[in-house]
Amino acid sequence: MNNHFTINIQLVDIFKKSIYPASVTIADGKIQSIQPIEESEINTKGYLMPGFIDSHVHIESSMLIPSEFARLAVLHGTVGTVSDPHEIANVCGMEGVEFMIANGKQVPFKFNFGAPSCVPATIFETAGAALDSKDVTALLQKPEVKYLSEMMNFPGVLHKDPEVMKKIAAAHAGGKPVDGHAPGLMGDAAQQYIEAGISTDHECFTIEEALDKLEHGMKIIIREGSAAKNFEALADLIDDHPNSVLFCSDDKHPDSLVDGHINHLCARAIAKGMDLFNVLKVACVNPVLHYKLDIGLLREGDPADFIIAEDLKEFKILQTYIDGVALLHNGTSIIKSVQTNPINQFDCESISTAELAIPENEYPSTNGFIPVIEALDGQLITNRLSVAGKLLNNHWVTDTENDVLKMVVVNRYQKAPIAKCFIKNFGFKKGAIASTVAHDSHNIVAIGVDDIALAKAINSVIAAAGGVSCVDGNGNDLLLPLPVAGLMSAEDGYWVAEKYTAIDAMAKSLGSTLSAPFMTLSFMALLVIPHLKLSDKGLFDGDKFEFIT
Repeated sequence: MNNHFTINIQLVDIFKKSIYPASVTIADGKIQSIQPIEESEINTKGYLMPGFIDSHVHIESSMLIPSEFARLAVLHGTVGTVSDPHEIANVCGMEGVEFMIANGKQVPFKFNFGAPSCVPATIFETAGAALDSKDVTALLQKPEVKYLSEMMNFPGVLHKDPEVMKKIAAAHAGGKPVDGHAPGLMGDAAQQYIEAGISTDHECFTIEEALDKLEHGMKIIIREGSAAKNFEALADLIDDHPNSVLFCSDDKHPDSLVDGHINHLCARAIAKGMDLFNVLKVACVNPVLHYKLDIGLLREGDPADFIIAEDLKEFKILQTYIDGVALLHNGTSIIKSVQTNPINQFDCESISTAELAIPENEYPSTNGFIPVIEALDGQLITNRLSVAGKLLNNHWVTDTENDVLKMVVVNRYQKAPIAKCFIKNFGFKKGAIASTVAHDSHNIVAIGVDDIALAKAINSVIAAAGGVSCVDGNGNDLLLPLPVAGLMSAEDGYWVAEKYTAIDAMAKSLGSTLSAPFMTLSFMALLVIPHLKLSDKGLFDGDKFEFIT
């Protein structure tokens, strides 16, 4: 590999807000010099600019280990991530975080991990591990750990819970920022949360909420993932507050990652008429400055992390460089797959259909009306409905005519009663789906039309010790095994994306109109997002933060 080379190209200087022909010399992985040249001296087509950064992502949600995530991300000009490994931490604890760091180091990509702040996310669910303030402090001392990950326990912040405050103090002592997670929090409560030293939030779903938090000094991360999509609601912030906004995907499934990454958000922002330099500041510069990342911004002396885009509208990537190494060849990533030994935590036996029954007296009801979760496409937040329940032989059952399906959560870590409820908007007319990707504790979550299909889908992922499954009720089953913590595959990223695309299509063939049924499913047990969710311990009111009895 050539360690010393020069590129003559159109350079996009975000700091000077200028585009001009330049000769860029790279030596030993750094930018040695940048010199203006005549247009006639250009010898490389495209536009040279800093690389894109995903400012908040759970790598585990791609169903790929970090090394495979990197292979796909560089295709879209992503050179680094700010990655919260709390998914694998909820399953495997410190060992899980260390697995992610070690695997990420095996490829030329700039992963920047956080110390998970809320493992488990709440006391109202069963996780595979717990990280206390001593564990978090130890992680924050690692050079690979750049920040304290999203502080989901905002009630703990507001009430100054000692453990919560110790974690925040440990980050501040190390000069590392603290990420927030406070959906819907506004006014005095938001101000108090931010004044505790929490600097970002990626959970805003209205412009009013974002502006309120910006006013109190917080930075807003605009999220556009496979399930939660807030770009349209928040896009105006890019030109109005270009120094205080970042881009992230948060959770992105493998098929979405094959299709595009932060480059797609840049293209959408340009299509809306946003200023190019503001867009690139949000996508490239702000994350580096906020998190103090060792990622170059196309300045002399910086690490040679940059990309070449074909144009400044679609941002099709021609080449991605990290530390001066070109990572694409004829549109293909040259990063090699890495062999790994999966880690996991799984202790669950197959279930019977009888365990899925819901006797009339075991589910809350008022005059025949029962609480039902309403899933919302493109949102993590859910609604709480009161719906006329359907009884059969003194048991509550699914009602496909009104799109009220059964949902269950099975404890994957120990034998326990199965939690059950009903959910609307999945639209299945037959079959069932199940997954061990179930934020944040990653028990088994499943939704189906009948108990036979539900049991079959659940037992499929149990037999694999982790994965996503779909049964169509006609004898056809699909399974994508996820042997790494029940969250990720160690296989080739394209293979995983292909298998996921097939199982996603089968789920939609059951009748679902959701854009990403499995991604939506994975958040139906996430108690820290209101209004109604189901943990392995029961139906949960996210507003009152208590179980519904």
